[in-house]
Amino acid sequence: MHQGNQTTISEFLLLGLSNQAEHQRLLFVLFLGMYLVTVVGNGLIILAIGLDSCLHTPMYLFLANLSFADISSISTSVPKMLVNIQTKSQSISYENCITQMYFSIVFVVIDNFLLGVMAYDRFVAICHPLNYMTIMQPRPCILLTVVPWVLSNIVALTHTLLLLRLWFCESNTLSHFFCDLALLLKLSCSDTMINELVLFIVGLSVITFPFALILFSYICIIRAVLRISSTEGKRKAFSTCASHLTVVLLFYGTIVGVYFFPSSTHPDDKDKIGAVLFTVVTPMMNPFIYSLRNKDMKGALRKLINRKSFFSLMP
Repeated sequence: MHQGNQTTISEFLLLGLSNQAEHQRLLFVLFLGMYLVTVVGNGLIILAIGLDSCLHTPMYLFLANLSFADISSISTSVPKMLVNIQTKSQSISYENCITQMYFSIVFVVIDNFLLGVMAYDRFVAICHPLNYMTIMQPRPCILLTVVPWVLSNIVALTHTLLLLRLWFCESNTLSHFFCDLALLLKLSCSDTMINELVLFIVGLSVITFPFALILFSYICIIRAVLRISSTEGKRKAFSTCASHLTVVLLFYGTIVGVYFFPSSTHPDDKDKIGAVLFTVVTPMMNPFIYSLRNKDMKGALRKLINRKSFFSLMP
């Protein structure tokens, strides 16, 4: 890396969600609580899946990856924000800012890809139940897990390498609580046309392809379920998709609500709202959605909690 020849600044200033001193304590308590809930909730899901052999299936393998991505996503931004509030410092080094941006891209993109993979898994389970174990063998499942991670890192690396070629002059203030790529491009005093073009093309592809897979999968699922004669059969089929469909609606509903509907608020406020929803609220909600709407997951979590309680009573 040759950032020393490309930038005249050594740090950025993160203004956070509010510049009002009286709001800082409330923000600290609120985001610390959400962070702990997210880490504990998703951590319990990963532990439950790992310890319960009944959940060693493709669907729960993908769910464990989603939970890990959610923990990682919120951990890229919130801890630094909490430290800055506590220390009353707004600074983040150039290197740390670029690193934070890289991983924030990785984990938002991986969430998107994993939702597409999970939709495909449900499509195979409902539309081709007799061939499910043949199609979803260990090797294809590992491939469906690894490829999204590789693609997400390629996307993040592409944006990062393009950013490293830019100059940053006098301005180093980011009106955000973490280093966001779009805001960094606005700060640069270089020509960012290539960066913005790649951001548009790659961003559109990252959203479109998984969403198209999800849409196709659920169209096929609905058609298959409607052909089931018994009401109980239809209910069971839909119940296996309920948790995933709820997460999909939350994820893409956030995108539509924040980025496609006009708002009377300042654009910076809208970007912050979208970032909070993506990086904090959605990862926090996912464990509740999967644990409350999934009987197998509730049973595994109950066994995990009972096991912890049992161990705590041992001398």
